[in-house]
Amino acid sequence: MKKFAVYCLLFCFALNLQTKAQTAKQPVNLTDLKFTVETAPEWNALLKRQAGWFGGDGIYSIPLNGVENKPARANDQVLFIFSDSMIGKLENGTMAPGYKMIHNTVAYLKGNKPVDAQMKFSWDTDKQGTAESVFIPRTIQTEINDYYWLGDGFVNQELNNAIYIFGYRVRNVGTGAFGFKEVGNTLIKIPAGSQPPYMDLKQMDTPFYLTDKNGDIGSFGAGIYVNTAKAGAPKPDGYIYVYGVRGIGKNLLVARVLPKDFEKFDQWTFYDGTNWVNDMSKVADVTDNVSNELSLTALPDGRYALIFQVGGMSTNVGMRIGATPYGPFGPVIKVWDCRPDLEEKTFVVYNAKAHPSLSAPGELLISYNINSVDFIPDLMKHPNLYRPRFIRMKIASSIK
Repeated sequence: MKKFAVYCLLFCFALNLQTKAQTAKQPVNLTDLKFTVETAPEWNALLKRQAGWFGGDGIYSIPLNGVENKPARANDQVLFIFSDSMIGKLENGTMAPGYKMIHNTVAYLKGNKPVDAQMKFSWDTDKQGTAESVFIPRTIQTEINDYYWLGDGFVNQELNNAIYIFGYRVRNVGTGAFGFKEVGNTLIKIPAGSQPPYMDLKQMDTPFYLTDKNGDIGSFGAGIYVNTAKAGAPKPDGYIYVYGVRGIGKNLLVARVLPKDFEKFDQWTFYDGTNWVNDMSKVADVTDNVSNELSLTALPDGRYALIFQVGGMSTNVGMRIGATPYGPFGPVIKVWDCRPDLEEKTFVVYNAKAHPSLSAPGELLISYNINSVDFIPDLMKHPNLYRPRFIRMKIASSIK
């Protein structure tokens, strides 16, 4: 009987192992997600403003408590960072004289609700009191007239709660709507508790700018996923995942680093499609057709939602489902058609992303930017056109 019992135990153990192995081999569904989408008019109204900051793009939201993967609480603060921004006043349905575009601004929101009284915009000023960008490149590699557009950022809880933001050094190289070029990648560090215009910030040139023989460029900082327990990640592995975009195909790149090593650029590794390697030149294109700003968010069922504007600049907000923070990623799933926002043929849509710290459980608040290739003439007719729009994606359940 004892021998029979041992055999039974061994058989059950083997069967359990086999079941676990079969379960582990089951492929993750990367093609289906049940959801509904609607506009978020209260968030749209928050950024439809008549004076001060009245337009901008490049919106990222950074919860200052460092908890990236859960909604901010009523007393928490969320930092918004914008790239090119319009400062001035609107009168009689147009821009009043004296308006100015600056290259970046910030805003602070108390809580996670779109309450105008709880949101304060900030920018710098010059000696004459004229609006100026908050972040101006001052690194060794900076050339005169370079300016910053901003990538994603986060609060690093392992490095004294400093805020880290990627800055793309941009240079004007011609005229017209696309007369600019990204020329370098910078990391901006803001000490915890510092207030705009952040006189004690630090700027570091990074090696995370890529060029190849075909003239394609790439850069990291398009999105950040903080996969740590302190950040509220559901399946933490302790790494910070930083996403890059390369070439006209808008190919997605992935790097990762431990929070404590974030400033040690030689400790970063890059996904080559199979392994994590130190050589950035071997980084793989893990998917394509994304946008230069994007987001990755954990879904309730253990998968990941990559949110972006399809192809960088199109009328469709898209999503790819990922099995892990670095893929594989499934096909493009259309989330939203932005064409109703395009009042003029000259309007364009770009750079969609999700804001998990501003989202209710089971939902994703998503923004996308509206701009014009005939910028000032269209702004004179539609002075509130140049601002993010918001939609709300409600995740009903997943198809497994």
